[in-house]
Amino acid sequence: MAGNDITIHSPDGDFTGYLAKPGSGGGPGVVVIQEIFGVNQVMRQLTDMYAAAGYVALCPDLFWRQEPGIQITDQSEAEWQRAFELYQGFSVDKGIEDIDATIAALKKVEGCGGKVGSTGYCLGGLLAYLAGCRTGAAASVGYYGVGIERHLGEAANIQGAVMLHIAEEDKFVPKEAQATIRDGLIGNDRVIIHSYPGMDHAFCRYGGEHYDAAAAEQANQRTLAFFNQHLK
Repeated sequence: MAGNDITIHSPDGDFTGYLAKPGSGGGPGVVVIQEIFGVNQVMRQLTDMYAAAGYVALCPDLFWRQEPGIQITDQSEAEWQRAFELYQGFSVDKGIEDIDATIAALKKVEGCGGKVGSTGYCLGGLLAYLAGCRTGAAASVGYYGVGIERHLGEAANIQGAVMLHIAEEDKFVPKEAQATIRDGLIGNDRVIIHSYPGMDHAFCRYGGEHYDAAAAEQANQRTLAFFNQHLK
């Protein structure tokens, strides 16, 4: 499935996003939120996956303020260093504003009908959680989001539904942070949390060091069932 880049308008300027549509040409919308490597081949594959499942999927370039169009692999130390530089210079608040602009843009895409949700990975996992708190996303799914424990006070603002996938051996989300997330969100009937024993960070990244096909399949099927429930 081949997608294409489109322009997204925001109050701060224009940026691009990778758009993929289902074979039927239409469906509900899903904003796919990047890791710290930009809208690279992995993110495009994931966007294509959601399109193949019946969603109009759009992955915005959230690093456009620093280096528009950057696509990093995770295969060398230099690439990791550049990715962390971009991550450290990234504004979460501006990122959420860009996701809000992406939701608005997606709703105007031909074939996008009904509700719009979001899903994200790593940095994008945090942003998906915050999209659930700060935007009109009807359903948001965060994969191994980094830093969610610092934003638990915002959970009271969730209007749609949120699902979180937590890797129990995540080196970037230590067990203390995982416990804080669970304790802070327990009892919130808008939030579902799934934990994956033995899994490390980025267990759903195709070709990544910690990719686990079985766990990735389980997580993705849970996500698609969740979206089918809340977006279709």
